[in-house]
Amino acid sequence: MKLFEYFLYFCYPYYNITMSNKSNNQGRAYEFICLLILQEETSKIRPARIVTNSSYYAAQRAWNKLATNVQNIYKTSAYAAVAKLFTLEPRIIEKGEDVLELLIQADKKGENGDVRDILIIRNHIHWEIGLSLKHNHFAVKHSRLSDRLDFGSKWYGIPCSSDYWKDTQSTFNYLKASQRSHLKFKELPNKEKDIYIPLLKAFINEIKRQYAKHKNIPGKLVEYLLGEYDFYKIISIDKERNTKIQSYNLHGTLGMASQTQKSAKIIPIASLPTRIVSLDFVPGSQNTVELYMDEGWQFSFRIHNAKTNVEPSLKFDIQLIGMPITIITLNCFWN
Repeated sequence: MKLFEYFLYFCYPYYNITMSNKSNNQGRAYEFICLLILQEETSKIRPARIVTNSSYYAAQRAWNKLATNVQNIYKTSAYAAVAKLFTLEPRIIEKGEDVLELLIQADKKGENGDVRDILIIRNHIHWEIGLSLKHNHFAVKHSRLSDRLDFGSKWYGIPCSSDYWKDTQSTFNYLKASQRSHLKFKELPNKEKDIYIPLLKAFINEIKRQYAKHKNIPGKLVEYLLGEYDFYKIISIDKERNTKIQSYNLHGTLGMASQTQKSAKIIPIASLPTRIVSLDFVPGSQNTVELYMDEGWQFSFRIHNAKTNVEPSLKFDIQLIGMPITIITLNCFWN
């Protein structure tokens, strides 16, 4: 994404919608070609098959819409990622008669705490790993705040307090009244002051309120934001001609040896946080807060309206802005 597009992305939500749709299609297309190349390269060594499902066909449609020159870029990126992945996960290419299965997961899995886009499975030895694929962006999640969504229950298993619902009631009532009047978000006189700031203040206060009572919330937050399963994040940075691979090994399931080969690199286990150090607005910002925790975990939460018409629901763009040193990043530069 170019510098001007970054400016538009953060300042103009209606441009964001177009960019979001484009990004979704690019992401699906990237999933498709990574899946195909995984199957192609693995099949040179051992049996491997793709499990077709609705997510597979959606990704295939997105792939078929790309121009040939763009497809070639995606292929180059995917080949670089797969070659490195084989060195990290020898069980993928371990010779055997059992069939390795590859599949794209449904998007709804991410809503339920599983951020892995592609699964690599060997049922015979009860083993699987997952890949989270990103194309030219690093977003973690796109969660929501709404008049009906209890984010506390969904994020860390503790229902939002009555104080939170009292703090947000007038803001959501304002949004519902605007919705009944068929207004667009751009027609609201001051959405930052009237919507973003009060909702974010309520969000901050609720997390701090619950953290004072439940000290396991920091770890639960990371597990919600990154998923309850270990995975590799694969990020294609086309401009740099580089595919980055990051290891999110929270439970020690990545980099396991096969019967004959060890991983080319030790994949450290990343510790979950135990303390919230700071949760507050980014200085000078009316729509973004930052969360700092121990063990090196840092996230930003930018709230925005994801749709043109007013509704009592706002979306977060959540970014991982700091991570433990035990999350390793490998650069796979393209030949």
